[in-house]
Amino acid sequence: QVQLAESGGGSVQAGGSLRLSCAVSGGTYSNYYMGWFRQAPGKKREGVASISRNGETTYADSVKGRFTVSRDNAKNTMYLQLNGLKPEDTAMYYCAAKYSVSWYSRSLVAAEYNYWGQGTQVTVSS
Repeated sequence: QVQLAESGGGSVQAGGSLRLSCAVSGGTYSNYYMGWFRQAPGKKREGVASISRNGETTYADSVKGRFTVSRDNAKNTMYLQLNGLKPEDTAMYYCAAKYSVSWYSRSLVAAEYNYWGQGTQVTVSS
């Protein structure tokens, strides 16, 4: 069974930075495309960033130019670098994994994913 564990959340002021990590265990990490999602209170879960097995990336328009997703297959870990944080980035951030035979597939659609972490909270104050 694949398990995902997020870390790195916290509280920062607007304009600050954080780096989130997602450690994956129980499967062959390189066989999965990965995604970051977030959910604020009272709002739907939204896709933030996704990375394919070969490292191609997709971002939500709201975070383009500020967030960077990456993966280290040797460490079974995905990262999300959050720069230029805004109060509207405040949310619980989740990582997710989807088994894929394609090296290029990635997705910001939550329903595509099979496995989810428990989340890490990011709070940005103005």
